[in-house]
Amino acid sequence: MVAILDYLASFTFDDLTSLARFGAFALISLVIIVFSLLVVISRDAVRASIALIVSLFSVAGLYILLNAQFLGVVQILVYVGAVGVLIMFAVMLTKAETGRGPYVR
Repeated sequence: MVAILDYLASFTFDDLTSLARFGAFALISLVIIVFSLLVVISRDAVRASIALIVSLFSVAGLYILLNAQFLGVVQILVYVGAVGVLIMFAVMLTKAETGRGPYVR
């Protein structure tokens, strides 16, 4: 959290590069907020897991933007790669049947 506040305090908007970096930071932050809310409010588990994967990718992009490339790569490999795929397979394999059974009216 302190690194993000230091990053925001370092903007001077003197050149086009810092303005582009601030725009990228704002866009990635907005994507993180929107997809994190979708994870929480989604009723379908598959859509929630896809929104979680997009949110975790965005966090990796934020790490890379903060010059922490190693953390960004680890975020993609561990969380998006392993945890995201594990959640997707768990949701797909435990999904209940939607067909009509003999006792369904």
